[in-house]
Amino acid sequence: MKLIPAQFVKPFVKSNKNDFIDAEAIAEAVDRENMRFVPIKTDDQLDLQALHRVRDRLMARRTALINQIRAFLLVRGTVFAKSPIRLREALPEVLENVNENLTPRMRNLVAMLWSEWKDLELQIVQMNDEVERIASSDAACRRLRQIPGIGPLVATAIVASIGNGAAFRKGREFAAWMGLLPKQHSTGGKARLYGISKRGNSYLRKILIHGARAVVLRSKRDRIAMGAWMTSLETRAPRNVLIVATAHKLARIAWAVLSTGQDYRAVPKAVTV
Repeated sequence: MKLIPAQFVKPFVKSNKNDFIDAEAIAEAVDRENMRFVPIKTDDQLDLQALHRVRDRLMARRTALINQIRAFLLVRGTVFAKSPIRLREALPEVLENVNENLTPRMRNLVAMLWSEWKDLELQIVQMNDEVERIASSDAACRRLRQIPGIGPLVATAIVASIGNGAAFRKGREFAAWMGLLPKQHSTGGKARLYGISKRGNSYLRKILIHGARAVVLRSKRDRIAMGAWMTSLETRAPRNVLIVATAHKLARIAWAVLSTGQDYRAVPKAVTV
């Protein structure tokens, strides 16, 4: 069995859409020598991918819940700092303080939302513990976690998406699949490059960029191999460009680690005399 992305079959659809024309287009596309196919995921990959999707949904639900609590309290004249931690620390006192400008009905409603928030926090913690357990027991994830900026969450997401990376011939193809390469619209021999294409797996691209942001903003660059490169790029490019470029580099390194089956080896610094 082979899976073909729908966007690669669409050019072979001759006219209107029906089952016969779709089948004819699929038969035409599958015979192309340069056709790209989607690798079949294993059961472990599907389970891990489902775990990430459930966690992402819980995170979005928690954010929506926090914003709703803030909005209800803002209408009543109670304002908090932007950080969710500040709201979480002050919310029990708000519910217990009878002097707050809250009606009994609103107080009960906010208390119900606060209870839901605590339940979501427990579920997210359980998801994080499960991701950490899988990342510690899987050999591929352990190799990926040796790369700066790649933790258990990013490592398990990469393994769930591409397995051993055999679907790509080189790391640049993996980065392009995630949409981390510039969008191209060239014609007449004139190359035109724009911002990143943002194609492919948006969730994987998002968390990989978060990992790159942690490397750029929090790492001690004299202790990592790419530190000199980041410092050099920072002098001539905006901060966000540096973060995306770092995510691109991390993606290519991750593919190399998965495809070769070897541990991450940082490039030694050049010795100056």
